[in-house]
Amino acid sequence: MENIKHRYSLAGSTMTEYVSTTPGLFPLPDWAKDDLSDLKGHQKHDLISGDEGGEITAAYEDAREEVIGVQQDAGLDRISEGQLRWDDMLAHPLAVNDAVETRGIVRYYDNNNFYREPVVNADLEASGDVATELETAAELAGDDALQAVLPGPYSLADLATDEHYGDEAAFLGAIADFLEAEAEAFPDVETLFLLEPSLVENAPEDGVDERASEAIDQVAGAVDADVVVQPYWGALEEKVYAHLLDADVDAVGFDFVANQEDNLYNIQEYGATDDVSLGLADGQNTLVEEPEAIRDRVDWVYDQIPVSEFETVYLTTNTETFYLPYAKFEEKLAALAAAAELAEVKAT
Repeated sequence: MENIKHRYSLAGSTMTEYVSTTPGLFPLPDWAKDDLSDLKGHQKHDLISGDEGGEITAAYEDAREEVIGVQQDAGLDRISEGQLRWDDMLAHPLAVNDAVETRGIVRYYDNNNFYREPVVNADLEASGDVATELETAAELAGDDALQAVLPGPYSLADLATDEHYGDEAAFLGAIADFLEAEAEAFPDVETLFLLEPSLVENAPEDGVDERASEAIDQVAGAVDADVVVQPYWGALEEKVYAHLLDADVDAVGFDFVANQEDNLYNIQEYGATDDVSLGLADGQNTLVEEPEAIRDRVDWVYDQIPVSEFETVYLTTNTETFYLPYAKFEEKLAALAAAAELAEVKAT
């Protein structure tokens, strides 16, 4: 853990770039929600399994085209595929894998959403499911910068059950290998967000925290893109954060909606990466922040930390956005894009 103290990011006189984006996992457009409810049904076995039929595939394709257009119209700097097929949220890449059996419904962290328990019972191999989604999104995004989204390896292992590898360390390693192979199949992307809520919600113990950082480093190395690790629903424990800084990633994210004090403490005490992701808009609350308020929160963060300047600041919601009504989701995107523009203007 070489960066145990004071790894301050000092970008010198470089102008900070403000990038508006999201962690992905969008709500379905209202029409798509209704259509897919009729096409798919309402039972556990009706959830996405990777072999959905033509009508369901077509509905998702139309919905994907719409959410990409909504991001473009809002002026977001990174375009996400949207992960609309991810019925099992961050567990999706396992839920559609042939080496996994999906069993009973379990609670998705500490909220009122549920996913099918993915039980790994054979050697994991990449399916290319996420890459296929991204290839379609790349065509729709055109010249706009595409952002990929994956569960971080620690969170994916935490959400799953192992009945094959037989050892916690071996299972985490297998999940990292699996995600690395999935990411290697991606088309060209500008940014990869690795979502790691379990680093907060079920913090790794001594030893495991270092392995989690190494697993993240492994997945990050699979893409020629800027990699952002986004924990949320609070702040990382000190040792977990310090180990995470040892991973070769471009940015670590901070959920300033759920916890300001402890996130600030981590930055003040241990420093930060040269780029940073600031979760300043609430991904679960229908109250839409004003762009000026988001920009002011950026200034507030700068005022609290011993960092002269970050090279890149990602302005994002703190969590996924599928919790929101679709109309509110659209408004949040517009607010983030406008806030990034305001921040750029102020920086100049």
